[in-house]
Amino acid sequence: MAHPSWDELRTRSVQAIVKRYDAAAYRLGVQRSHKQITPVEAQEGRFFFAPEELAPRIDLLLERFPAEVDEIVRQAERICQHRFDLLGYENLDYGQEIDWHLDILNGRRAPLKPWYKIGFLDFNEVGDSKITWELNRHQHLVVLAKAYCLAREERFATELFRQWYHWQEKNPYPLGINWASSLEVAFRSLSWLWVWRLLGDSPAVPKSFHSDLLNALALNGRHIEWFLSTYFSPNTHLLGEAVGLFFIGTLCPQLAAGEGWRELGWKIILQEAQRQVRADGMHFEQSLYYDVYALDFFLHARILAASNRTEIPESFDQTLKQMLGLLAGLGQTGAVPSFGDDDGGRVFDPRRNRPRHLLDPLAIGAVIFSRGDFKDSAPGPTEEAVWLLGPDGLKQFDLLNPPPVPLRSDRFEPSGICVMAGSEPSPSQLLIDAGPQGAGAAGHGHADALSVQLSVGGRECLVDSGTFSYLWDRKERNQFRGTGAHNTLQVDGADQAEATGPFSWQSLPKVRIENWVAGESFDLFQGSHTGYCRLQEPVVHRRWIFSLKSRVWIVRDRAEGKGKHDLAVSWHLAPGFTADSVGPNCEVFRDEENAGLAFLQVQGNGWFKELSRDRVSRSYGQSEFALVVRFRVESVMPRELAVMVFPLAKDLRGSETLGELTQLGDAAADPPVRGYLYAVSGESHYFFFAAGGRRWSLGPWTSDARFLYCGIAPGGGQHWISCEASYVDIDGRRLLEIARPLARYEWTNRGGSTRISSSDNSSLGRVSEDAASHARMILSERAWDKPGERTG
Repeated sequence: MAHPSWDELRTRSVQAIVKRYDAAAYRLGVQRSHKQITPVEAQEGRFFFAPEELAPRIDLLLERFPAEVDEIVRQAERICQHRFDLLGYENLDYGQEIDWHLDILNGRRAPLKPWYKIGFLDFNEVGDSKITWELNRHQHLVVLAKAYCLAREERFATELFRQWYHWQEKNPYPLGINWASSLEVAFRSLSWLWVWRLLGDSPAVPKSFHSDLLNALALNGRHIEWFLSTYFSPNTHLLGEAVGLFFIGTLCPQLAAGEGWRELGWKIILQEAQRQVRADGMHFEQSLYYDVYALDFFLHARILAASNRTEIPESFDQTLKQMLGLLAGLGQTGAVPSFGDDDGGRVFDPRRNRPRHLLDPLAIGAVIFSRGDFKDSAPGPTEEAVWLLGPDGLKQFDLLNPPPVPLRSDRFEPSGICVMAGSEPSPSQLLIDAGPQGAGAAGHGHADALSVQLSVGGRECLVDSGTFSYLWDRKERNQFRGTGAHNTLQVDGADQAEATGPFSWQSLPKVRIENWVAGESFDLFQGSHTGYCRLQEPVVHRRWIFSLKSRVWIVRDRAEGKGKHDLAVSWHLAPGFTADSVGPNCEVFRDEENAGLAFLQVQGNGWFKELSRDRVSRSYGQSEFALVVRFRVESVMPRELAVMVFPLAKDLRGSETLGELTQLGDAAADPPVRGYLYAVSGESHYFFFAAGGRRWSLGPWTSDARFLYCGIAPGGGQHWISCEASYVDIDGRRLLEIARPLARYEWTNRGGSTRISSSDNSSLGRVSEDAASHARMILSERAWDKPGERTG
């Protein structure tokens, strides 16, 4: 562990003095109100909208977003009854008088003592602090303010101010859990600023509210500045605190420290954009939810900065474009994969916290940067975009004309995310997480190296199990973020890293992408990780995935090492799938609309198959059961499993039409090449995996290819793919010869028409038509495929 720097020692020492001084001042009855406000009347900063720009936004919402308006009013009705939807929990009844210190779900009340003496991560002392803090962010007060503007019913404003003043009474500074996190103070400040600008000079606003609010914001700003998370949680905590300071300082220049807060907040925002976001746009926490969380903060701050003529560096905009581009790339099919922790909160609308809502920032980014491609992946214009950008922004969004962009496979190198995408016969996307587990102790990362997620036709099929909870139950926390909750290989029931606390891991794996090729008709991935090298008898997990563009994926897992181990490969289906048919080597699952997903493995491969139900969490605190397919074996190393995964049309029934997967050669041996044959409806598909750079032979094939695919259609069509090959021989005849190995070479012949594509068009190679005809003959008949024939 690194020794603390002088600045860290100084910062922590000053914080220790200040928090004890504040506690002593409270005990002595010292008040600091009004001293924070300068007597000079300063011009207020510009919010997302001026007072005269509020009415057009309201009219636009009533016209274009009637369903959202109805939902806002419905939520406001329940808030007036003190019934709240918090995180993934719904309709939590806080009774006649709200207890702002209570985790009502678990019946635990945080003590009213100096905030720094409260163990906010101690479930026994405070319950789940996230539930308490979510209520105290006061985003529900913004809902009441919006409902007042939209429905013009004074009771919403009356309830708002009743709750606001009640909170001030029950949360005297510096007592209570609601001062224990500077991020939560920042969130609360943002909510109060929204309330202020939504209600403005409305007759429903109490006469003293403006001065009371300024005093409260002055106290919040002081607390945030003194207790920044620079050395406690320098991630989205620090970023959110900086945004809070920037908003308070910009919008409340009459506060004595306002200008300093504005400058400090903006400085930290720019610094953290460079520090927390990788070059490909992924947040360093290796969590898509936290990536969107940070993006929300950045976008809101950028719009406010532009409205107040704050200089915006080009590097900052470039970071935002990278983040938006990554989000668009991961959401091409409309179904967003979720990996890493799910915080459950959002900067603007806390109810839009499901995976399907993670594309919301693209609507705002499309307008800010005039990017039609962002619009193409966005869910459409959002209520949030109307409040932030107004009628002009919505008009710009409508006028954007995104060019038709086919789904594309991509590799986001710094974060280790690979996307295999295809458009036909149905839009599909398979995501592979082959990146680091996270930054530092990987507090919000999961033990999910080499895991995959799949969506087809905009429908989630294979999913990450989610987060569910941070603090409620340590065992449960580790189950959701552990390896067994993800679509990857688990060894001896252990996780790929060791959990040391709810937000920390040790013995983090080294994850490598060993090969990535995105071709015209295929994608190929190869990766490995060292997460199980800490075992007494170390094991390396290596995974290959080959995609024949939307038609089928073959996933090959190989455990390499010493000794005997328990191996388990998990496949977590999305909620809604049920078992349609389960055979000895094939499983078919259907969703509510009868769309299907099938798994096919080699019959008699020695792996035991089990079908069970486990929980999936789509939002913090919410879970539901879904099916899990696991393949298990206890075996000496090395051992491998190949599974084919493919989507099924709605009218395709049963497993009898899905074909057969066969392992070629001696299954008990450990040859330099491993081959598989998938045969279905007269088609033959051959797959060969090798080390590369060395000559190998199997059956009639001889090559030095790292990967080789051959597809033979009933009508005689052929499809050949080679990776890093200089030659391919079939039955002693030279089929393909290339002057030097190419990353990819694709050759197809259908109906007499030939197409060639390669990674280097200056070196197209030579294909023998005679050898191809001979290959078609012997491979179609498969007469060579007898046990023990020419393998090795």
